Amino acid sequence: MKKSSSKRVRWLLVAAAVIVAGLGAKLWFFSESEAPSFLTAQAVRADMEDTVLATGELKAFQLVSVGSRATGQVKSLKVALGDKVQKGQLIAEIDSLTQQNDLKTAQASQRNYEAQLRGKQATLRQAEAALERSKKMLARDAGSRQDYEDALAARDVAKEAIAALKAQIEEAKVNVANAEVNLGYTKITAPMDGVVVSIITKQGQTVNASQSAPTIVMLAQLDTMIVEAEISEADVVRVKPGQKVYFTILGEPDHRYQATLRAINPAPESVKNEDSNSSSSSSSGSSSSSSSSSAIYYYGLFDVPNPDHKLRIYMTAQCTIVLNEAKNAVSIPSTALGKKDAKGRYAVQVLKSDGKPEQRWVTVGINDSAKAQITQGIEPGERVVVGQALAASSESESSRGRRPPMGL
Repeated sequence: MKKSSSKRVRWLLVAAAVIVAGLGAKLWFFSESEAPSFLTAQAVRADMEDTVLATGELKAFQLVSVGSRATGQVKSLKVALGDKVQKGQLIAEIDSLTQQNDLKTAQASQRNYEAQLRGKQATLRQAEAALERSKKMLARDAGSRQDYEDALAARDVAKEAIAALKAQIEEAKVNVANAEVNLGYTKITAPMDGVVVSIITKQGQTVNASQSAPTIVMLAQLDTMIVEAEISEADVVRVKPGQKVYFTILGEPDHRYQATLRAINPAPESVKNEDSNSSSSSSSGSSSSSSSSSAIYYYGLFDVPNPDHKLRIYMTAQCTIVLNEAKNAVSIPSTALGKKDAKGRYAVQVLKSDGKPEQRWVTVGINDSAKAQITQGIEPGERVVVGQALAASSESESSRGRRPPMGL
């Protein structure tokens, strides 16, 4: 009886061991792979912009080279670099001795002609009186016709001499006016309100204006600055005047200067060399190859107030031209966007409350390659799938491999 009972216990133990081993083998060899975990991002509201980036250069609103039209030594320079000047203010004086002498000579010549005119006018009065006497005597047969004709001719000669002198006086007056103008050129004044940004000619230096007007100083109007932004040919077709633009400078990278795009040049700066390029036809092959390999940029122009003159000439401006903007828009990462259908909608995997994704077709507005504006299809707070990753345990298991059962 005891022997039968112990034998049955052993069989039960063996059966239990087999069951446990079978379950273990099943779990070891036939366990299901874990469900994948998703990388998600939440749809949020944010301000978005569709922009074009450009590098610009600051220029003065107006830059004038103030030159001398008089030849001579710079007798005195009345301004220094950085001085603010007003229109009409004296900037420099040229030694004016030669111009003064020219004026005196012209005035003397005018006075000489005027004196001759007065003498000829007296001669004319005398000739007219003689003609009148000769006329009366001829009427009374007391004088000859020859005397009358001589008196008439003398009167006419006096009139013509007066006319010639009057013409010479007019010419003399012109010469005097020109001499006065040339004398005025020795005093160089500011043609506008501005700031002295460069002094080209020093005091004591001699200038020669016989061929071209030498520059004395350069004046700039700095209350308003012009930004010339280089827009690439790939972006210029999307840009137009009136669009919002802002920029920063290297010294203030966190401060934005706001402006409005005023104009876009119709041709790149290289068009200035078009005549010289076309004339050198022998090197047309090399020039065309070099031009095709270089980037083409068009200047976009906009103005910015500069009351404190913080912005300076030739500063670099990092410009952003706003093509379109959306305030408080629903946005998701651009990586969540899938394929695009014929209607222009994008497929997006949205995570449901049970943790499973569902595909939706959404309408996209602005897409800056980092964030995409969703105008229809997703609400704020919903989570979208941006990627997929296996569970950590599965990754660890696959990396180390499975061990074979003991004894094999």
